[in-house]
Amino acid sequence: MPFSEQDIQNLQRKVEHYKEVLQNTKHYREIWKKELKKNIVGQLHALAELGGLTASIQEVNDIRNLEAVTLTLGTSESGLGEDVGNGLHRDLIKQNGSLVYQQLFNGKILVLINLPFIEKYGQPQPPKTIAIYRPEELKEPYFQRHVETFVTDITAWEDYDDDQISDPSQRIGFKRNVEREEQEAGS
Repeated sequence: MPFSEQDIQNLQRKVEHYKEVLQNTKHYREIWKKELKKNIVGQLHALAELGGLTASIQEVNDIRNLEAVTLTLGTSESGLGEDVGNGLHRDLIKQNGSLVYQQLFNGKILVLINLPFIEKYGQPQPPKTIAIYRPEELKEPYFQRHVETFVTDITAWEDYDDDQISDPSQRIGFKRNVEREEQEAGS
C-alpha cells in the first residue's frame, strides 16, 4: 500500500512531537532536582511565616521522580470522642489539611489541596486540584495565590454552615418531610 508524502510528513511531525515531549519530561525532572523543589520549600516557609500560619513543610521522597513537597497543618484532637468501654474514652483525630506540590510521571507539577477531615466522621473529600504546571510556569505570585486558596478552603471547611447551601436537595434530613411542611405552610 503506497503512502502519500503528506501522510509520511504528518507521521513524522507526530513522532517529532512525541520525542519532544519525552525530552521535556527529562528536562522537567532535572529542574525539580536542581532548583524547583528547594524553591517550593523556600516559598512555602516564607509565606507561612509571613502569614502567621503554623504549618510544617514535608518532603516526600519515597519514589524518585514522583516526589512531593507538602505544607501541612498536621493532626490534632478534633474535640469529638467515643466511649470504647470500661470507662475509656478515645479522641477522634482531625487531619487539618495540606497544600501539595506533587511531581507527576511526566515531570510536571500537580498542585492540590487536601481539606481537613475527622476520622470516623464521614469520608475525606477527594483532593481539590488547583492546577498542573510545567516547572517554568511556577512563578512567585502563584505560591501566594495557592496558599491563600488553601487558607480560604480550610476556613470554609472549618466554618461549615448548612444555611449557606442554596440547593434545597443538599439540606440535612429527610427532604420529603421538609417539602411536606413547606407545602402545608403555603396552603
